[in-house]
Amino acid sequence: MIAIIDYGLGNIRAFANIFKNLGFATTIARSRTDLASARRIILPGVGAFDHAMERFEASGMRETVEDLVLAHNRPVLGVCVGMQILAEASEEGQRHGLGWIAGTVRKIRFEATDAAHILPHMGWNTVRVNSPSPLFSGLGGASEFYFLHSYYFQCADQASSIATADYATSFTCAVNARNIFGVQFHPEKSHGNGIQLLKNFAELE
Repeated sequence: MIAIIDYGLGNIRAFANIFKNLGFATTIARSRTDLASARRIILPGVGAFDHAMERFEASGMRETVEDLVLAHNRPVLGVCVGMQILAEASEEGQRHGLGWIAGTVRKIRFEATDAAHILPHMGWNTVRVNSPSPLFSGLGGASEFYFLHSYYFQCADQASSIATADYATSFTCAVNARNIFGVQFHPEKSHGNGIQLLKNFAELE
């Protein structure tokens, strides 16, 4: 069972529809009891870092999700802000993140005279896989995914960075440490490539 965490942020229904079409059972988790049979966890998110942390903590599910991920090694995939809150902190806010992967969320920066770039970074961009990962199985070394963000995850340990993209600078757009995965882009909006990535996550050993 794939539990899609619904704490008021993210494209919950889009994930559910993709997994349904792929033939995977899902549950939309809004309480601790909804997580009882979770074997995989999707942690979506949109908006600001502090707001996401506040909503997740207010949902009453944080402790149970942490137990499943950290104590029982259930695979989890954070998406967009759901990836960013895996970090320890963010330049965007004041709250502590989950700290499941060591690192800090940084703002994308470029010169004020750089007319070629604006924030947020929005649209399709090439994701380059720089470390072998089952998450990108069947996608080759470079694939297009859809982005919408102004911040990125700077890993404390470069080994946790498994893919990068370019926008004004090269930045980490996918992370992995043990059973914990995160992507800055939106697989649920990335058509065939996104569907393949979600299928790969659902099939993780």
